[in-house]
Amino acid sequence: MISSGLPTVIVKKLANDVGAEYAYGIEVETKDDRLTGEIRGDAIEAGGKLKILYQILEAEKLRVSDCIVVADDRNNRCIFLPEALKIGFNPDFIIRAKADRVVNGGPSGILPIIDGKKHKRSFPSTNDFVREDIHASGFFMPVIASLIGVPAVGALIFIIALIYTISELWRLEGREVPLISVVTRHAASQSELRGFAAAPLYFAFGILFTLLVFPHPASYAAVAMFCFGDAAASLFGGLISNSLPFNKGKTWEGSVAGFFFAFLAGTFFVSPTLALVGAAIAMTVEVLPLPINDNVLIPVITGAALTLLI
Repeated sequence: MISSGLPTVIVKKLANDVGAEYAYGIEVETKDDRLTGEIRGDAIEAGGKLKILYQILEAEKLRVSDCIVVADDRNNRCIFLPEALKIGFNPDFIIRAKADRVVNGGPSGILPIIDGKKHKRSFPSTNDFVREDIHASGFFMPVIASLIGVPAVGALIFIIALIYTISELWRLEGREVPLISVVTRHAASQSELRGFAAAPLYFAFGILFTLLVFPHPASYAAVAMFCFGDAAASLFGGLISNSLPFNKGKTWEGSVAGFFFAFLAGTFFVSPTLALVGAAIAMTVEVLPLPINDNVLIPVITGAALTLLI
């Protein structure tokens, strides 16, 4: 276990709990039994993790091709060597693009890859259904906007987002907001529940910005395609594992399903031709490993493109 964010003493404790034979972290300086704030160690040096990896390989008389590297963020890209099997665990966009396999959610998905087992079809969990049902329900935002106006819907989204933010802050303190906390617990993944679950805020912002900035029907179609297409891509994506070559966290099946449902949603607001183009744009953005959350990018880019085309 190699960490550039935790002191070595903590990494060693974690390593002991899981049976890891090597543990490296940062060294914290003390003076007169007090922390000075100074830190050092190979793990925080440029290329330091690679140096540590080579030390372990030499001690074990192994080659890089014998390695399976599991990492989550760009701080670990130096050990994402071409010869090793690279697993991205809830990774950022850089690690996602470089990984051979991507595991989202809990760590239980890592062991089958290490054991060399073939990926099995995974039926969506209850949390997955709840989360994607909420996602798909965003389709009704443009429908409601067409009845009561965009400003009213914008105010409604803002109020809901504010209540959700308060609910999350309270949840982190062990308190709950009736209904909101229950929905969050049944919709968020286990990894999201460990901290502030920000995905719903990105979702709300993407819809709000698109409705306020772009004229309808372009904005309505963009939001509808985003909500239906992204939800379908997530639900169908895990059923069969044919990963995309440039983004191992996405699958061909999920992209095709997302495109189809995005197209259907778009036809409620624009012509089939425009819906076809919009769905293609939305799903292209959805599959790319980009640094900005796709809950923001998909509706905004799709809305901008449709505005230019209409």
